Amino acid sequence: MKHNICIVSDFFYPGFGGVEIHIFNISQCLVRLGHKVVIVTRCYDGSRQGVRWLTRGVKVYYLPLLAVKLPPGTVTLPTVLGLLPYVRNIFIRERITLVHGHQTTSNMCHETMFHAGTMGIPTVFTDHSLFGFADLASIHINKVLEWSLLTVGHTICVSHTCRENTVLRAKIPPHKVSVIPNATDPQKFTPSPDIDKSATWNDIFKKNPQITIVVITRLVYRKGADLLADVVPAVCKKYPGIRWIIGGDGPRKLQMEQMVERNNLHSCVELLGEVQDVASVLRKGQIFVNTSLTEAFCIAIIEAASCGHLVVSTRVGGVPEVMPPDMLILAEPEPSSITSCIDAAISRVGAVHPWDHHSRVSEMYNWNNVAERTLQVYAKACKNPPLPVSARIQRALSLGICYGIITAGLVALDHLFWLFLKFFRPASGVQVARDYNFKPPDDPRL
Repeated sequence: MKHNICIVSDFFYPGFGGVEIHIFNISQCLVRLGHKVVIVTRCYDGSRQGVRWLTRGVKVYYLPLLAVKLPPGTVTLPTVLGLLPYVRNIFIRERITLVHGHQTTSNMCHETMFHAGTMGIPTVFTDHSLFGFADLASIHINKVLEWSLLTVGHTICVSHTCRENTVLRAKIPPHKVSVIPNATDPQKFTPSPDIDKSATWNDIFKKNPQITIVVITRLVYRKGADLLADVVPAVCKKYPGIRWIIGGDGPRKLQMEQMVERNNLHSCVELLGEVQDVASVLRKGQIFVNTSLTEAFCIAIIEAASCGHLVVSTRVGGVPEVMPPDMLILAEPEPSSITSCIDAAISRVGAVHPWDHHSRVSEMYNWNNVAERTLQVYAKACKNPPLPVSARIQRALSLGICYGIITAGLVALDHLFWLFLKFFRPASGVQVARDYNFKPPDDPRL
């Protein structure tokens, strides 16, 4: 069955992160498999708005919605019913048969799936993050997620830890949640072509004994920037010949600069700021360090391993599921534990075969496999019959006395507004967009 898929999230290019990478790559693979993909996201600072086209004919709608910068990222403000005229028009124009929302913190994702449910279009949701249960922000987002997933056909999580977290937070049946991990592009993330296929890092060190540790991350508290600021001076003091390359931007960048200045590490620590070409930076090192305090999956560590790195990471979230112990050294989220694991990585890295790591990651993670498994989830979601408005109101009322009445009222209002739009602007008055007929080339890289 061919699908016309609408992927929606507040997070997409030109923004950069794990969700953006996932959406772009999955859309490319779905088109290659013969499906149509349309992406709906917010406009970016006025520089990216309207309709744009990506590789393979993927169409992107950048909607003119007001957005604010919050700790999880820049997201649109709730519009309740205001998004319905936009998405209804897009659904009709593009003949959408399935809506796929991404990321818990995306308001646009939740509202679009809500409106799709009103219109009887099957929905799928992918969760990319872990959240707690005790702090005010988590309680709020968990209630929103519980309401949003009441009528969603199926949910995807990027790790088993993420699945358990989502099932508990949203109070949904476990059989309605599948695990499909992230992946990487093995054609892009490779060791340096100058390295012989059978060589180990010890062979490389005979020509150049320099060991380089690479860190590429958003410099924010959640990504462990505070831990990194304590670890770098300790490692440099113990190993004066070690070189650090730290890429990324964020509120903690000033802290990194102060750490370098205070400890006089200008000769051994290079701060790159925002990184455009991640693969070229990774090829400069042998060890990759991830100090995140919470992580559902972590694409960065499989990209690093694909480039031949030995990875040191904090033992948080779904990270222990990602790679086997000979490729990944796990540390507790404490400076002393991370430093000890870096000691172990320095002693072990010489025996690593970069190209062997690359081939193993290529077999474990690739986007074509992710796309094929996602299509199986789409098939499950499409088997569910559309819920009538009475059933949706009944499910909303199950959320509690106050919250249930509020959400049930929203369901009723959304249905009435949809009927109003159908009457004053029927589907026959919306011009249907022409499809881009993509013919897959012989080269799998395109």
